[in-house]
Amino acid sequence: MIISLIAALTTNRVIGKNNDLPWKLPDDMSYFMRTTKGHTVIMGRKNYDSLPEKFSPLPNRINIVVTRQRNFNAPGCQIVHSLEEAIRLAKKSNEPEVFNIGGAELFTLGLPLADRLYLTEIQASIDGDTFFPEIDRSVWKETSRVHHDADKKHAFEFDFVVYDRHS
Repeated sequence: MIISLIAALTTNRVIGKNNDLPWKLPDDMSYFMRTTKGHTVIMGRKNYDSLPEKFSPLPNRINIVVTRQRNFNAPGCQIVHSLEEAIRLAKKSNEPEVFNIGGAELFTLGLPLADRLYLTEIQASIDGDTFFPEIDRSVWKETSRVHHDADKKHAFEFDFVVYDRHS
């Protein structure tokens, strides 16, 4: 099973502010939905709490929420208490690729376990309070990059980039 992280981040590695995205990039949201559709997604409790009600749980995916709260309830989701437990659960369902969708703590825990990174690299430095972990570029090989210019719907230019771990 391929373990992937998927995130949008700025040049200063910001991934969030006040438990929300500090940007509006509709094409990035579409990319996220297309890429993860039909797969298992693993998210932290704060990330789950940030989902708009109409997207909770994320449709057409198996949703696994990692939380320390023993009595946490998330209708339509499977609840676990560690990233390792979430990965075991995904393996049991013969998932070919599982997506760690964050937040920051799950990305930090998941980066050493990841085989692939799907990163939307936003070409801007934006204020935030939540950050993607530092990436050791010597460990990763860029396998795909698609550029997206800024336009009427997107205030910033960005790239959809896929990295695979060097074997």
